[in-house]
Amino acid sequence: MTGAARCLLVGALVAAASTTARARPQVFRGGTDTVQLSVTVTDAAQHFVTGLHREDFQIFEDGVPQDISLFSGERQPIALSMLLDSSTSMESKLAIAKEAAVGFARRLGARDLAEVIDFDNHESILQGFTHDVPALEAAIHKTEAGGSTALYDAIYIALRDLARAPGVASDDIRRQAIIVLSDGEDTASLKTYDDVLDEAKRAEALIYGIALHAKEDGPHKGFSQGDFVMRTLAQETGGWAFFVEDLAQLSGVYQKVADELSNQYVLGFVSKNRKHDGTWRRIAVRVNRPDTAARTRSGYFAPAADR
Repeated sequence: MTGAARCLLVGALVAAASTTARARPQVFRGGTDTVQLSVTVTDAAQHFVTGLHREDFQIFEDGVPQDISLFSGERQPIALSMLLDSSTSMESKLAIAKEAAVGFARRLGARDLAEVIDFDNHESILQGFTHDVPALEAAIHKTEAGGSTALYDAIYIALRDLARAPGVASDDIRRQAIIVLSDGEDTASLKTYDDVLDEAKRAEALIYGIALHAKEDGPHKGFSQGDFVMRTLAQETGGWAFFVEDLAQLSGVYQKVADELSNQYVLGFVSKNRKHDGTWRRIAVRVNRPDTAARTRSGYFAPAADR
């Protein structure tokens, strides 16, 4: 199947997903020009810092302070893409990986949505966006090992899917995230790493990468392209990368991701730079509390002028 045909297939499958989350009215609203940020705040011991207020934060765009026009310290609903590597090298690890992913799915909130994508030679959407946890569990258990690794294609399709995920009430806020588990480097994608990085920087989704280096694979030494991809995509989007040596740690890793997603702030601003020039703009978020650090996406592309 060609790359274009696969994208068309994904679009049709996403359009067919009719289940939407129940939304609770919120008092925060962002306009079309609002840059929305999911922000994780931790202390020196890497514990989540909760209970902060709008005045505790500062946002900078290319070094220029911005006015915070959107803020929530409550847990907001999220749309998630759960990606599972089902290539041949995952055969001995897949059972444990599936159970860990199922455990994560069971932690989703009533207003959350998730989809399940597995990938080997190509990506397959096993379950479109839904808040039906048993359906997500059934999709995860369908995954079978075989083939090579189309990691880039899977992440690219997930980013495009999230942009079309069912919305919420107009006064609500929908966060986006991708959780991708893989044990190796890309060997089969039509898309390149640069394609995926560019798409990730244009999206609002946090990317959490879980790179498996199981003991049975032998010592992990030297440069790994797979690790580099996981780390870079996480850094650029405000997510986190995990490098797992022991399969028994997987459930704990998924737990850490779930805990982080439950303890994030949502901030937004309308840029003081009103130029529609399509340029990349760097973002920094600071917290006015000692020994704390804020993590969010590294920047965004400004709107381009109409041609």
